[in-house]
Amino acid sequence: MEDYSARGPGSPPPPRPRAAASQRPLVPRATRGVRREAGLWQVRARLRFRGRASGRGPGAAAGAGRGGLGVSRSSRIMSSHVAGLGLDKMKLGNPQSFLDQEEADDQQLLEPEAWRTYSERRNALREFLTSDLSPHLLKRHHARMQLLRKCSYYIEVLPKHLALGDQNPLVLPSTLFQLIDPWKFQRMKKVGTAQTKIQLLLLGDLLEQLDHGRAELDALLQSPDPRPFLADWALVERRLADVSAVMDSFLTMMVPGRLHVKHRLVSDVSASKIPHIWLMLSTKMPVVFDRKESAAHQDWARLRWFVTIQPATSEQYELRFRLLDPRTQQEYAQCGVIPVAACTFDVRNLLPNRSYKFTIKRAETSTLVYEPWRDSLTLQTKPEPLEGPALSHSVREMIF
Repeated sequence: MEDYSARGPGSPPPPRPRAAASQRPLVPRATRGVRREAGLWQVRARLRFRGRASGRGPGAAAGAGRGGLGVSRSSRIMSSHVAGLGLDKMKLGNPQSFLDQEEADDQQLLEPEAWRTYSERRNALREFLTSDLSPHLLKRHHARMQLLRKCSYYIEVLPKHLALGDQNPLVLPSTLFQLIDPWKFQRMKKVGTAQTKIQLLLLGDLLEQLDHGRAELDALLQSPDPRPFLADWALVERRLADVSAVMDSFLTMMVPGRLHVKHRLVSDVSASKIPHIWLMLSTKMPVVFDRKESAAHQDWARLRWFVTIQPATSEQYELRFRLLDPRTQQEYAQCGVIPVAACTFDVRNLLPNRSYKFTIKRAETSTLVYEPWRDSLTLQTKPEPLEGPALSHSVREMIF
């Protein structure tokens, strides 16, 4: 060891002798942290005391109570976490908030130009699905399809010079049907029946394609994957074009068109002038019972019906009725076909407390080619009123 006793008065004082390692007090690390934390608490207490002394308001005094600082610190930590997650700007109960958050995350991952392209194409697809192929529009098409399956289809013979859609009978020549070969006309009716069935099948298939196409495009819209709107956008555009073409075909086929005639319908070659004839398919809306106005009584029933959508016109109808579950040979005779020229009729001589099935349709004409559906209604007549001893016995039971 160095001897400091021989140094002069200007020499620095000798250093304080350090204790040996074995003689130092052992302070655990946890104790050191506690001391450091205690020092911080003392500094915070002094600042809080100065704040109360300066009179910064009731908030400082409220925080000075026992535990007040801990609550304030916890709230500040929670607020910082909420602000860092962005939850303070979102409504946790709204799923759209999470979708917007996903779009914001995608925006951070994509380049600005790619994000702009992604947003424009996504908005274009959303606009197509909400306007041109909306669920409401598809629902209307399904309802229209159900109506077409119940319609009656007729063949119309029109001169070629007559405007399409003009069904005024005064314009048609009265001798037009007399010039047509009946055998060839019956063949054309079979062609019209086949064409109508094929057209209804094609309409149903096109409607299924529209449903499938919308579900597929909607799945792309709901997916968070941006690749269909960037690298695979050509495939999406092709799918949009296919769905649009299916929609155009569906709307075009909704209207019955011409029948393709391979041979002349007029076989009289000796005629001075053979007219040019067009054969068209026309549609008549279905005839349905009025469920509110139709009712059965004890031995008769009043039936009312109307034509869907179309205004009331003078047509010939055919009303059928029959007894359900006949028990005797006489009850099997409780059926019939009644020609009616109005939209209401009363069926008489029915059995009480029995069920009857009624069916209504248009009367068949020579131009009818296809009628796949007819409306039916089941009514039960009322039972006979109690009379004589049975009535007195029932009244006695009610009294006693």
